[in-house]
Amino acid sequence: MTSASHHKLRVAVVGCGFISEIYLTNLAKFADVEVCAVADLDTERARASALRHRVERVLTADAVFEDSGIDLILNLTQPAQHAEIARHALQSGKHVYNEKPLTLDLDAARGLIETARSAALQICCAPDTVLGAGIQTCRQLIDSGAIGEPIAATAFMTNHGHEGWHPDPAFYYQPGAGPMFDMGPYYLSALVNLIGPIDSVSAFARASFPERIIGSKPKRGQRIAVNTPTHVAGQMQFVNGAIGTIVTSFDIWGAKLPFIEVHGTEGSLSVPDPNTFGGPVSLKVRDGEWTDVPLSHPYSTNTRGLGIAELAHALQTGERPRTDGEIGYHVLEVMHGFLAAATRRQTVSIDSTFQRPAPMSTQPLAMTNEGITHA
Repeated sequence: MTSASHHKLRVAVVGCGFISEIYLTNLAKFADVEVCAVADLDTERARASALRHRVERVLTADAVFEDSGIDLILNLTQPAQHAEIARHALQSGKHVYNEKPLTLDLDAARGLIETARSAALQICCAPDTVLGAGIQTCRQLIDSGAIGEPIAATAFMTNHGHEGWHPDPAFYYQPGAGPMFDMGPYYLSALVNLIGPIDSVSAFARASFPERIIGSKPKRGQRIAVNTPTHVAGQMQFVNGAIGTIVTSFDIWGAKLPFIEVHGTEGSLSVPDPNTFGGPVSLKVRDGEWTDVPLSHPYSTNTRGLGIAELAHALQTGERPRTDGEIGYHVLEVMHGFLAAATRRQTVSIDSTFQRPAPMSTQPLAMTNEGITHA
């Protein structure tokens, strides 16, 4: 089913864990989106979520797929379930928006994209932070030639992991997670939106600590066996010739590093944290001083769910969604490429590509009376 005959995109949230709270809070503020159901393997958790966010129905997963009153499945399950949930949704005639990463497996991801295309459905993927004020301001600066031709980029995501605060952190240290698959999508999605697709990668990787001890409730004191690299240092060659460096790590106690910088023939651009929607954005032109740049676009606060609202708008106008699955697939292939390059000790070519999405409008999407603050 598509949403073409409905003013609002009718959404069912599958997976009522930690991240669902901000999605449910924000989606209620977009005029073209209606969250009409939630589902979770833990029925009590789903009921509690529905009550907090005034969602009318709590459904089982099977009932979600069969319900003709649902247009889109917002898939907030753990990454290992992304492919299965998305496949069932598409086969049931529903659009899909997956949390990142698109899937864990490249073949599964390609299959989802082909299934969606053949059924005239959309499959999109987080992160939607790339649609926010910070990254879109940087996109406008680069596209306008403020730094000339991009020739280099750096990206750093360093911390000591999630076991100190997350209520259930074990999966972050298993295959399909780690810092690259957990946080890499934010940084890589920002880079490819700003510069374009990636042609090839190389990398080194390690797991510095064989186990982690949970410091947060309710599992404090439990030990986690680490089964995936927790420090990945990669190099990227973009299709346009720019060369990039990325470090993602759960092994570092502290660092004074920029989030992302893009350097061009005429200047340099400091890009804000790609896991947020706002600034600051700073620009240096040739020998000039670094200067702060005012944000040119809306959505500078935490607006997770913006990607679903933008998809709803795209379905109404016939435009291409700015978080479509081809971008998610490209980012997924790049992440797999880094780990493969580290294992093989050789450069890995990236086969996929995509057309850069159009920049966001400087005008916000339609909101309800309790809409999101844009500044």
